[in-house]
Amino acid sequence: MYYKKFFLPLAILIFSFANPFYAQSDSSKTFRLSEVVITATRTKIPAIEAASSITVIDSNEIAALNKRSVFGLLKDQYGVSYTQEGAPGSLSYVYLRGADPGQTLVLIDGIALNMTNDPDNTYDFANLPVENIDRIEILRGPQSTLYGSDALAGVINIITKAGSGKPKFFISTEGGSYNSFKADAGVNGGLNIFNYSLTYSRFKTDGFSSASSRYGNKEKDGTSNYNINSRLGATLSSNFNLNLFIHFTKAQTSLDQHGGYQGDDPTYVYNTEEQSYRAEGNLSLFGGIWDQIFSASFIRNVRKYNFDSTLYNPASSNSLYDGNRADFSWQNNLRLPYNLISIGLDEEKEGAISNYFYYSSVYGNYNSLFPQNSASTFGVFLQDQVNAGKNLFSSLGIRYDKHNRFGSVVTYRIAPAYIFWETGTKIKATFGTGFKAPSLFYLFDPAYGNINLKPEKSKGWDAGVEQFLFKDQLDFGVNYFENSFTDLFGLDNNYRAINIDKAETKGVEFYITAKPVDNINLKFNYTYTEAKDLSDNSPDKNLALLRRPKNKLGFNADYNFSEKINADIEFIYVGERYDEDFNQYPVPRVKLPDYALVNLSASYNFTKEIQVYGRIDNLFNRYYEDVLGYATPGQSGYFGIKVNF
Repeated sequence: MYYKKFFLPLAILIFSFANPFYAQSDSSKTFRLSEVVITATRTKIPAIEAASSITVIDSNEIAALNKRSVFGLLKDQYGVSYTQEGAPGSLSYVYLRGADPGQTLVLIDGIALNMTNDPDNTYDFANLPVENIDRIEILRGPQSTLYGSDALAGVINIITKAGSGKPKFFISTEGGSYNSFKADAGVNGGLNIFNYSLTYSRFKTDGFSSASSRYGNKEKDGTSNYNINSRLGATLSSNFNLNLFIHFTKAQTSLDQHGGYQGDDPTYVYNTEEQSYRAEGNLSLFGGIWDQIFSASFIRNVRKYNFDSTLYNPASSNSLYDGNRADFSWQNNLRLPYNLISIGLDEEKEGAISNYFYYSSVYGNYNSLFPQNSASTFGVFLQDQVNAGKNLFSSLGIRYDKHNRFGSVVTYRIAPAYIFWETGTKIKATFGTGFKAPSLFYLFDPAYGNINLKPEKSKGWDAGVEQFLFKDQLDFGVNYFENSFTDLFGLDNNYRAINIDKAETKGVEFYITAKPVDNINLKFNYTYTEAKDLSDNSPDKNLALLRRPKNKLGFNADYNFSEKINADIEFIYVGERYDEDFNQYPVPRVKLPDYALVNLSASYNFTKEIQVYGRIDNLFNRYYEDVLGYATPGQSGYFGIKVNF
């Protein structure tokens, strides 16, 4: 296969670069050990020691790109594909290594965001702004050993900023295409034992027709949302601190019925409100030998959809989906001379209620009431991180989860890495398993539910090489991965949910980062993905899974002209992929054309306190569709000003 022909010669080429640039034996003088990651092991470790395929989007990169949303930041990362069903505010999903969106766990400050009131427990990135975000860590491969359900393909962990020092305020405003307006304000700092960070963000746009105007649709679909993100902390002693995280989102978005011909619906409105809280304590004992992290969190998401009959749609509908999740976690880290042992307990309870009403003079009426239901999971995990001789770094973990409906499941993971410090070469591999508990919808829905469902399961492995050259001014890496998914949720002949489907994904990820001079940063990545449906009962057996491109490229160049001026260019290429055309019956598969986007961003600092910035998205006004029949933004420009004081 293509990816195997690509992978093996490239691995040989990387080893041929073994060189004397790293003659020093003291690794701390050679590599950027200051970059620490958390998600790979649920502990802080130097990124160089992690065997997992992990990417960090730090605060400097977030500032340089001037993106409005987290969704925009994820688009050019390797191993990540995406879809958005129309204008801003519409459904925005991420596919990690070709897996379904609901098979990636999304966290913000340790709070699981995957929606319990959604049939697939997916997370919608439509309304998550970048303000107050310190870093984003993208962890690939099965991660249920540490994170439990939903982490079959990986974890996206969003970490907000902590305040310190004297109070610092900012206010910013931005306007641009589609009559868009954004305003943000925030404060962060510290006082004695306390630290705080608070941000308010507001966004509004008239948007464009979500059902593409190429098919005659004209009605604009706008959105309006606001977000509040806060982080409060208290250092009560040298070995004990507390943190409280609060996040709130409220949005209203206009939607269209479907992509394609006669998709306009000026009455279709979607409202969502989400609130989440997490309290966390950190206790260190015996001089740091025993660290404890204990936390409790709660999230509630409420979604409402309403539309009335129109010229092309004789039906009307209103629906409500209300879901919540409560979590408790207790993690213990024991530091030994060559081992870091983590023992943790996680307990989760989720609940949901919904109702759906559909009225049609042509097709009749349909009501679906989902009564209040809940499910709980208790999990315990053990992980051992081994540091042997400053060259071999490995983590081994096992987890047991007990679900009150389907019973128990065991997952495990091993992740070794070996570093040749003299040549700056790291070889790594991981193997792990994952699971996804049935959603409350699939368990209890009166029409489709099945209380006898088992969890979805995955097995995955990857192997790769990373090479660091010229004292870390150039590094590149390649990963080969395979994932198999079994017992996936499908429907039987009576439209009841059963464990029947299966799929596989495999491919190659390649990346390069370079800093040829102090004021230039370059990044390039390429992903090749084969994602296939292997379900025996599926008409698409052995065909590509929908909306996953085989080929995807990302490139970013960031240039600091001086301390005052910064410019950034971003290039994204998405290859051909398949979708289904629901405007025809029987529903055919269709191929969506490839596309390339160029985005520009720049900023100018008048003073230390005042910055102006601008960006141009889709510079060459390329028309493309992520989902068949749904529009995407054309060439658009935005200008803003930010004041710090």
